[in-house]
Amino acid sequence: MKGIIIIYCLLFTLNAAAQEQATTDSVSPHDSSTSLMGKLRHVQQILDDKARAKVDPRYIEVPEKPWRVILRYKETAVDVDYENDFYFPEDKERLFWQLYFEPPVAASVGFWAGYRGTGISYSHSLVKNAGRYFSFSTTGAKYGFNFRLRRFSTDEVTFNAKAYHDGEMIGEQNIHDRIDAPVWIRSTNANGYYVFNGRHYSQAAAYNQSVIQRRSAGSLLAGATWYQSSFDLSAPENSLFMILSKKVGRIKMHQANIGIGYGYNFVPFRGFVINAMVMPTISVYNRVKVYKYDFNYLPLDDNVMPPESYGQWNSQTHTWANGEKYKPMDEEGNYLQDVEVWEIDSDVNYGRLQFNVDLRLGIAYNWSNYFIGLQGQFNRFSYKMDETKVILIDGYARVSLGMRF
Repeated sequence: MKGIIIIYCLLFTLNAAAQEQATTDSVSPHDSSTSLMGKLRHVQQILDDKARAKVDPRYIEVPEKPWRVILRYKETAVDVDYENDFYFPEDKERLFWQLYFEPPVAASVGFWAGYRGTGISYSHSLVKNAGRYFSFSTTGAKYGFNFRLRRFSTDEVTFNAKAYHDGEMIGEQNIHDRIDAPVWIRSTNANGYYVFNGRHYSQAAAYNQSVIQRRSAGSLLAGATWYQSSFDLSAPENSLFMILSKKVGRIKMHQANIGIGYGYNFVPFRGFVINAMVMPTISVYNRVKVYKYDFNYLPLDDNVMPPESYGQWNSQTHTWANGEKYKPMDEEGNYLQDVEVWEIDSDVNYGRLQFNVDLRLGIAYNWSNYFIGLQGQFNRFSYKMDETKVILIDGYARVSLGMRF
């Protein structure tokens, strides 16, 4: 990635310097060809020729002007569904509960600058508490790659719980509220694809306008995705949720997916293209690591000593003054003032195969040296370990306006 960025910067410098030199210098053609400037221009020409050689000009047009600057408005949404199934065999009772997090949509404005299909972008968030977001992308005639990173926290949650006794539901609760401490969520998504019919079909025509699709065409696609995420609710104030999660406070997940999909570019008239792509994938590597925690409080129990008999808590020995390890929680939540949480263990599990999906939609219109586009992408990832299940949905919609030079 660093190498691509360095080449991009050199080419950009070359383009600006060459224009200035053409108007101010009187260096002979021989001297110019042997200079560093001439060598870099030669590299630029090789890249341009390579871009044109790999496509059929009847279907895909490679613009004469290779540089592009794009203004973008983007909205990114991430939803997280966290589920647990808690069973008490001695009482024949079961508690199924679910936390659903829907953080603020990360609306942002920014720009993209690049040479042909490679570029870098910068965006500024318009929404407070929406987290941080970073992306990088590059495309060619037969490949595409993009990288997305988002980290955010949220304390807004929808809580749903169902209680069962001997197989029959005895109670249900569904509320939307704020939890006592925010949950931190991080998602990293790097994915690439290979285009089998790259001479006639271009994914880039609809998503970054590095080329222009002239006729309708489609292609089979092979794709691979590396996805990792972390889910952290280990703040002491969230100890009750960790207790109900069998002391799980953090989850780190790494997943590699491969798939075969299909993309199609529909060109109803010159300069206009509509793209749709769907790629089902399966995970070939699914590693889940959970971090477990212990606490100085546990939920109410009928067979416990009076709370006032426990005395002071000793953080070194993790015991109360009367020798007990746990003190019952009070129903008013006063325990949150001095609850302590500490990590005790971690467990790694290589999970079963998971089915995920990558959906994309892109629309673009080109006129003269300008273009406008609308793009969207939807990804769904899920992982499960014992009775704990997490589903993360990650998607974005983007409007872009750009020019070539």
